[in-house]
Amino acid sequence: MKLQIASFRFDVTPPLGHSLCGGWIPAAAQIEDSLEAIGLVLLSEQRPIVICSVDWTGLCNTAHYQLREALANAAGTSAERVAVQCVHQHDAPFACLETDRIVRAQGDLPPNMDPEFFKVCLKRADSAVRKSLKTARRLTHIAAAESKVEQVASNRRLLDDSGKILKNRSVAASSDDVRDLPTGVIDPWLKTVAFYDGREKVAACYYYAVHPISYCCQEGHVTSEFVGHARRLKEQHDSPDCTHLYFTGCAGNINTGKFNNSSHKENRQVLTQRVFEAMEQASEKLRPEPINNLSWKTTDFLPPVNKTFSAAQIEKQINDHSRRVVHRNRPAFTLAWLRRHAQKTPIILSALHVNQISLLHLPAEPFVEYQLRTQVLQPDRFVATAGYGDGGPWYIPTSEAYFQGGYEVNVAFSGPQVDGLLMKGIQTLFKS
Repeated sequence: MKLQIASFRFDVTPPLGHSLCGGWIPAAAQIEDSLEAIGLVLLSEQRPIVICSVDWTGLCNTAHYQLREALANAAGTSAERVAVQCVHQHDAPFACLETDRIVRAQGDLPPNMDPEFFKVCLKRADSAVRKSLKTARRLTHIAAAESKVEQVASNRRLLDDSGKILKNRSVAASSDDVRDLPTGVIDPWLKTVAFYDGREKVAACYYYAVHPISYCCQEGHVTSEFVGHARRLKEQHDSPDCTHLYFTGCAGNINTGKFNNSSHKENRQVLTQRVFEAMEQASEKLRPEPINNLSWKTTDFLPPVNKTFSAAQIEKQINDHSRRVVHRNRPAFTLAWLRRHAQKTPIILSALHVNQISLLHLPAEPFVEYQLRTQVLQPDRFVATAGYGDGGPWYIPTSEAYFQGGYEVNVAFSGPQVDGLLMKGIQTLFKS
């Protein structure tokens, strides 16, 4: 089986003054460290496959499609064979071109995205991919391993005795009574999938389910956060010819709240080291094997709209100048999804299967239960799951979460039927 692999990266750091996390936190005032988009192109006798990780809060609807299309055109393939997943740092852009048009029409709301900056990012994507193809390497082997991450992830949805939400554990809990509560349901394993040219490792992908936030949303300090810092630390300790990509798993209900506090920068370094150590431990377990088969699967996914949402009521909220910014531009994301849903434009779910290893790409902010279920349903496969693809529908809770209540359910754009539909889509991706 003749395969090649090319790696690319390009800068996606926003200019100073650019909105962060949708525009309801302070705009970019300082660049603590740069943001990157890092990806791989897999070349075979079939059309190329592109997988890309972006240091942004999210990419929604048309913005997500346009970046996939730009990468596809540069690689000589179609957008359906491109997966773009955001890492979901909050002090970073949250791009939705439809939302941007809605808020700009108000005149007094911060813009969501600078369209000209977005166009620059698309051009950088095109250039980076085309350049990478000139230095493509042989792809002969693959390996997968996992290592437990200690004291980073915790479930942020704390339930009372009746099964309802008691508290939502913040990302930097300030009280010991919240931090002392149980960790809850998480996936503690950092998964690593590496690609080889003979015996030389040329790319490594890391997957871990946690909101990548130690502290955020106050000072406008742009950062790739502790997961980006761990990725760069791993780059420094590995071969300079190996490209490293980090993907956030199904972390819609997972954060660092139990093991984080308000010590800010000091604790960010602690979390960085814990993730890096898991990367190192997993890397030591990698055992390359020849690639015997490779396939790419996709399926459409369009969950029904949450019945609690009304386009007319949402437009009224956006037009109400007495409301806080966050309560006007967050609904603009909802309106953008409702309009997309009315056009019946689906989300593309995708998976790359190589030997007994599967890389699963899911949209928006799925709860951790989705990747845990998938691993149970595929016991003979090593499944690494990336969330935060097309961010159009925002949170994707489980069906039982709608009974439990809580923040995530209140801002999920889909109803409880989303659970069964997403699981059906995932199972379709694994059909032989």
